[in-house]
Amino acid sequence: MERLSIEPLSVMGLPPVESVGLAAGLGLRYITITLSAFPNPYGYPPYSLRDDLALRRRTLEILRERDVTVSLGDGFVLRPGMDMRDLAGDVAVMAELGAQRVNTVTFDPDFNRSVDQFGVLAELAAESGMETTLEFAPVLGITDLPTALAAVRAVGRPDFRLNIDTMHLVRSGSGPAEIAAVDPDLIGYIQLSDYPLVPTIPDYMEEACFERMVPGAGEAPLLEILDALPRHPVIGIEVPLRSQANAGVGPHERLSRCVDATRKLLLQLDDR
Repeated sequence: MERLSIEPLSVMGLPPVESVGLAAGLGLRYITITLSAFPNPYGYPPYSLRDDLALRRRTLEILRERDVTVSLGDGFVLRPGMDMRDLAGDVAVMAELGAQRVNTVTFDPDFNRSVDQFGVLAELAAESGMETTLEFAPVLGITDLPTALAAVRAVGRPDFRLNIDTMHLVRSGSGPAEIAAVDPDLIGYIQLSDYPLVPTIPDYMEEACFERMVPGAGEAPLLEILDALPRHPVIGIEVPLRSQANAGVGPHERLSRCVDATRKLLLQLDDR
């Protein structure tokens, strides 16, 4: 059964109803949702699934009509001094939308405080029947795989697991060998993109948010990473292609290339 999803960065502000239609049109069963757009460089109408009840109802309707499931509710960002209990309303909205899990990142440099707050979010999510995943990246408070593993173990919940973003994984110093050594039960989600091994864009966030590469078009050892990862998690295609969008390539065409390339990778994986 195919396990591909579309991540919000890939659609760069496309509203949720249209995003669900895009996923279904590409033959996908999953989509990741944020409660408001980030980023939105193309002037799509701003939206808030948090505040716009009619939009939330319509999004639920199209999810059911098109048989698409929210694989991930993204946007649960921990900042210094913040209490994750303040996001209880957002967690409830994600649960209403049928999200399977929520994803968190931290900009708090205090590891112990981050761990405490991860536990709070995981408890809130669990009360609504959802899992929680932790994403790491060189620019975040949890910078790499070893630190993320330490955080997951410190939280100590079976429903709090890793989100492995292939770009962040390699750029933070890990790869297939390190992933192969991780207990597969600790990995709950995968975000897939390609990229050059040596950055060509000096600003990491600029590259990560706007200019990743179609799987197979860059230099990342994607097949080896996927081979080392467990076979069950959903794979979110996180490939923002701003340069293509600026050239007039629409979201369906941009994402269809990514979906086709990912399917080819998975076929190669099946042959290994």
